[in-house]
Amino acid sequence: MFHTSSQKKFWTFSDEDEIETLRKEINQKFVEEHGAEAKGKDPASYFLTAEEERLLCRQYEHLLRDFCRKFEPPMPPAVQGTSCTYLKRFYLNNSTMDYHPKYIMLTCVYLACKVEEFNVSIMQFCGNLPKDQEKAAELILGHELLVMQQLNFQLTIHNSFRPLEGLLIDIKTRYPSLSEPEQLRRAAEEFLFRSLASDACLLFAPSQISLAAIVTSARKQGLNIDEYVTETLLGDRQKEDLPVIIETIKRIRTIVKNVQPLNGAQVKQIERKLEKCRNQELNPESEVYKKKAQRQIDLEEEEITIKHQHHADERRKREEEILMSV
Repeated sequence: MFHTSSQKKFWTFSDEDEIETLRKEINQKFVEEHGAEAKGKDPASYFLTAEEERLLCRQYEHLLRDFCRKFEPPMPPAVQGTSCTYLKRFYLNNSTMDYHPKYIMLTCVYLACKVEEFNVSIMQFCGNLPKDQEKAAELILGHELLVMQQLNFQLTIHNSFRPLEGLLIDIKTRYPSLSEPEQLRRAAEEFLFRSLASDACLLFAPSQISLAAIVTSARKQGLNIDEYVTETLLGDRQKEDLPVIIETIKRIRTIVKNVQPLNGAQVKQIERKLEKCRNQELNPESEVYKKKAQRQIDLEEEEITIKHQHHADERRKREEEILMSV
C-alpha cells in the first residue's frame, strides 16, 4: 500500500521548493569539495549550476523514456515509470558532475526491468543500443549496486498506471452514466507519460496523478465526470475531501502542463561544460579512473595470491607434522 510505503515516507515531498533545495544543496556540496579544480576561475562559470544540472537530468529522462518506448520486446509502462522515478531519486542525492546520467540512466532502466519482473538478460537489454553493447553491459553492471545504494535499497515504486486501471474498472462498474469508459484510456495514459517529464511522482500519490489523468481526459473529450468524483468516488467523504482533491488535481495538471520543452543547443553546451568539470575519479572513461580500477584489481589479485600462499604453507606444515609423527 502506498500510504505505508517507503515511497510516501522518504520520497514524497511537500512542494517543489523542497525538491529544488535538495538539488541546490547537492550542487553546492560538489562545488565546495572540488572548488580548487576551478584554478581561480569563477565557480559559477566553471562548474555546472543547479539549474544546468536539472536541465541535463531532464534531457536524460527524455532519452530514458524514448529508449523504453522503442525497446524490444515492448516494455510494460510500469518499467518506464519505475526507471524514471529511480533516475529522479538518484539525482536528489548525487551530482551529475560525479555520475554522468548516460550511465545512470541505463542502469535505472535495467534495474527497473528486474524489479517489475520484465525478464531480459543484460545482453538482450544492451541489444537495444546502437553500439558499444559489451562496454554498456559492463558499465550497467558496474553501476547497479551504486544505484541501489543511493536509492537506499527502496526499490518498490507505486506507479500511476495501476490505479488508472482501477479507476477505469470502477467507472465501468459503478458509474453507468458513462457508456464507454474506455474512451478515457488513451488521453489518460498520454497524461501519465507526460507526467514523467515533471516531478509529479515526487510530490503526489499515484492515485492522485491517475485521477488527474482521468479528469483531464474527460475534459478533452467534452465529458463530465464530476458526479463520479463527488458522489461515487468520494461518497460520504465529499464535504471534507472534495476541496483538497480539487486543489490537488489542479496542482498536478498545472505541473504537467508547465513542463518546458528542452533546448537542444543549451543541453549540448551543458554537456561540453560537464566534460571539463566532472569528477575524473568517477569517470569510467578517464585515465585516473582506469588507473584506480587497475590498482584495485592488482590489490585483489595480491590478496588472492597471499591467501593461496597461506593455505599452501598451512598444508605443507600439516604434512610435515604427519610425517614427523610416523
